[in-house]
Amino acid sequence: MRYISTRGEAPALGFEDVLLTGLATDGGLYVPESLPHFSLEEIRSWRGLSYSELAFKVMHPFVDDAVPADDFRKMLDETYAVFAHKAVAPLVQLDTNEWVMELFRGPTLAFKDFALQLLGRLLDYVLEKRKQHVVIMGATSGDTGSAAIEGCRRCEHVDIFILHPHQRVSEVQRRQMTTVQGDNIHNIAVRGNFDDCQRMVKESFGNQSFLGGKTQLAAVNSINWARIMAQIVYYFHASLALGGPDRSMAFSVPTGNFGDIFAGYLAKKMGLPISQLVIATNRNDILHRFMSGNKYEQHQLEHTLSPSMDIMVSSNFERLLFDLHGRDGLAVKNLLENAAKGPVSIEDYRWKHARKLFDSDAVDDKTTCDTIREIYEQNEYLLDPHTAIGVRAARNCRRDHAVPMITLGTAHPAKFPDAVAESGLSVKPPLPAHMADLFEREERYTVLDNNIAGVQEFIAKHWKNA
Repeated sequence: MRYISTRGEAPALGFEDVLLTGLATDGGLYVPESLPHFSLEEIRSWRGLSYSELAFKVMHPFVDDAVPADDFRKMLDETYAVFAHKAVAPLVQLDTNEWVMELFRGPTLAFKDFALQLLGRLLDYVLEKRKQHVVIMGATSGDTGSAAIEGCRRCEHVDIFILHPHQRVSEVQRRQMTTVQGDNIHNIAVRGNFDDCQRMVKESFGNQSFLGGKTQLAAVNSINWARIMAQIVYYFHASLALGGPDRSMAFSVPTGNFGDIFAGYLAKKMGLPISQLVIATNRNDILHRFMSGNKYEQHQLEHTLSPSMDIMVSSNFERLLFDLHGRDGLAVKNLLENAAKGPVSIEDYRWKHARKLFDSDAVDDKTTCDTIREIYEQNEYLLDPHTAIGVRAARNCRRDHAVPMITLGTAHPAKFPDAVAESGLSVKPPLPAHMADLFEREERYTVLDNNIAGVQEFIAKHWKNA
């Protein structure tokens, strides 16, 4: 399996190098040169497999010979053994043919655990084999940071630097990151928003001279292909649980950076019958405005009750644009350069092709709270604000009620008590037992200005062998 850049100018790489590289040298994102394709008969034969066994079937073609099959199986068994539910990604029914897939049963209570628990193990495996040390630099709008720290904190060959927007994540999200002890863990609160943090990460990957040639950066954000790869699996898991592949499925996906829903798009291309993918966003609705009206235009980023989606520059959208443009890297590069200057559109036939699969909706804070309250009153089931947006978008955009609609439950409601309180409910979602003392733990983080030079100087001074 070889991987190519969405901008067409970087060299093709194998899985190990893509794992460690993150962003391509031409500024693009890596995607597989070709996708594995599974027949309906093969997918049908996977019924009854455990989650880790299914993950091996779906992911091993991407890893190929970088990790021997037996080692990869062991890695997957260990990854999903730490989840708090035996089904790993259980399905909860809300209404007739309407479901939530709970992706928050991992150690940090968010869907990011599915990929980052595996990514930490993959990094440790490859770095030990290469006798190499790397610096992880990542940006988080709330959940990626804690999942990355939890997944990678025991890695012997990494230092971790996570940037989050100062005072723009929930208190639970912040404490999940800043209370983890370890000499190799560094939390940086940037006086800015998530897009500022993400921009610093991308620019640092493009020019790593601040590290003095002594080490290299590795990515934990969804620019890293391994993140996307791991997220494909739960689309197959949900389908098989509800009668697939002999019936089609629809999915509603709360998304800001487009990685989670892009994984669903890939699952369809790999042979899984999916009839609809709903892009569910909040007021930061650049993806909805594009999908509904073919206009890609950045607006001012707004702070909402669903902070993990407070993103205006959706990195993984570039991967979809690459496919929509017939994998023409130069066309993608030119489009994104123009998008940095003002609004852009794509050719009408390309946009209409995307609309065959994708729908979208933008849900404001009031409607988010109304949905949390409505679902609780109907089912005594509590949604976090991101999942509530997914449920509302699913109901607004649903094409066919005979097709199961599955909303991806991306986070545990205990991470967002303010949103639950604002919905008017008196119920307070408790933290799970392993996090019960979270508010008593000591925090460690550094607040820095929204200045890339200062952030890079901090990293250069504080990684292990600096």
